[in-house]
Amino acid sequence: MKAYRDDEVIPMKRVVIVGAGGRDFHTFNVVFRADPEVQVVAFTAAQIPGIDHRTYPPDLAGPGYPDGIPIVPQAELARLIREHDVDEVVFAYSDVAYADVMHLSALVLAAGADFRLVGMKASALHSRKPVVAVCATRTGCGKSQTSRAVARILQSKGLTVALVRHPMPYGNLHDMRVQRFRTLDDIEASHPTIEEREEYEQPVREGIVVYAGVDYADILALAEDDADVVLWDGGNNDLPFYRPDLMIVVADALRPGHETAYHPGEANVLLADVVVLNKIDSASPADVAAEVAVIERLNPRATLLRAASPAVLDAGPSIAGLRVLVVEDGPTITHGGMPFGAGTVAARAGGAAELVDPRPYAVGSLRGVYERYPHIGAVLPAMGYGDAQLAELAATIAATPCDVVVSGTPIDLTAALHAQGALAHPVRHVTYDLDDATKARLDELLTQWLAR
Repeated sequence: MKAYRDDEVIPMKRVVIVGAGGRDFHTFNVVFRADPEVQVVAFTAAQIPGIDHRTYPPDLAGPGYPDGIPIVPQAELARLIREHDVDEVVFAYSDVAYADVMHLSALVLAAGADFRLVGMKASALHSRKPVVAVCATRTGCGKSQTSRAVARILQSKGLTVALVRHPMPYGNLHDMRVQRFRTLDDIEASHPTIEEREEYEQPVREGIVVYAGVDYADILALAEDDADVVLWDGGNNDLPFYRPDLMIVVADALRPGHETAYHPGEANVLLADVVVLNKIDSASPADVAAEVAVIERLNPRATLLRAASPAVLDAGPSIAGLRVLVVEDGPTITHGGMPFGAGTVAARAGGAAELVDPRPYAVGSLRGVYERYPHIGAVLPAMGYGDAQLAELAATIAATPCDVVVSGTPIDLTAALHAQGALAHPVRHVTYDLDDATKARLDELLTQWLAR
């Protein structure tokens, strides 16, 4: 294809955007969609099951793409570069080991294309309202509970808050362009995946309006009209899509040093005004000290808060002496790299006699999840990217010989699986929140920020 500049015919730069159904679309929308000298020939998809073999629709892609843009598996990247004479590959997803990013860059360079990372200057949108961003160093650090605490503090000061969540556009992209969730019925009407429920349900229960979707300029315009403050709630360890006035980054004491090994967590720490070092109640003193040293070396100007995040079983009969199946938050256990989560901590504290290993009883695609992520321990990740996988999750729970299920995912697991029929075992849910001292310190910092 060709472009025209002052009557001069010039070849268009041909680009592939490598992603996982989130930042890739945002990068296209903000950086490439209106560029007449660029033709994005494809997106590739990884990390999340079932998000490839789709099309980025023409109404989102813009007038330069009347047929939309194909989304293909990342495994086809080398073929795409060769067949379409691609000039540049843009890497646009998060929580990926540094070594894996560079291995991918080697494949791209060997195929003849340039390899690019897009930074905040090009991709972060400016808001006419104040923006607080909550990001993290890895998936599963406790970012969502921190975002909720920040929202409640701002609301207590008489401010309306728009919580804008990092994208999870795993369904019909046209229908998901701009989403606003005020009630649980709003969430249910969107036919959400379990991962979407995990991020949307709890803040909505607490009276926080959640925004998400695909086009984050349109989402920002709606949020600005609705609220006094925009609160960016990041996904994985990604950079914010909006330029923050206050940047809060959550780190994990159970994973010391991970911010210097997983893209782009290190950049988040370098950008942070405040670092919340979470889970110090679960980590060893040595790991806490090691993580403090890393953070202070990377960003000595940031305010460092040491936070506890106790996992508490909800009310119900005792699990002491029983066989327990633990269901954990899916992304934390899969690409987040954790062998267990809050459900395991709560089950052990509750006196479970045995944590039953669900791996021998895994059904369908869940068997593949364990093969792809061999670090996962004797827990069941709450995978539910579509009705078929929800059915497999319910079947795996039913097949596992246990007395009770302890759910460490923030959703109501029983309600999420209601279409699959009643669960065969009673369920005890786990809640986890920042400790009161950390919330009080956040209140002080936000008060100072608002005064400035």
